[in-house]
Amino acid sequence: MKKVAIIISSPPHGSAKGREALDTALALSTFNHISVFFMSDGVFHLLPNQHPEDILMRDYIATFNMLELYDIEDVYVCKASLDERKLSQTPLNIANQVIDKNQLTQLLANQDVILRF
Repeated sequence: MKKVAIIISSPPHGSAKGREALDTALALSTFNHISVFFMSDGVFHLLPNQHPEDILMRDYIATFNMLELYDIEDVYVCKASLDERKLSQTPLNIANQVIDKNQLTQLLANQDVILRF
């Protein structure tokens, strides 16, 4: 079993990267230990009350709740990314652990594979 980090750093709408990251995490979780990291504009995936249909995009954000069903419990959010976007006090839509840059570096150093979306 490999330790696989999925880094989501792209915004949720305007490209398929977020959906691809989610699909990859769920597919790989059967045979690997998956950790999901939200950083940079990727933290916008965690905001409630999004309306992607307004820009003719499909709403896949609620599907992030599937992480827990697939036993993906290591979900991390970069504190600096939240702070830079003034989202530190905003409730996020899935269970997560907010971590600082030092913790982020340590956790990523312990991974066998890192995939960035």
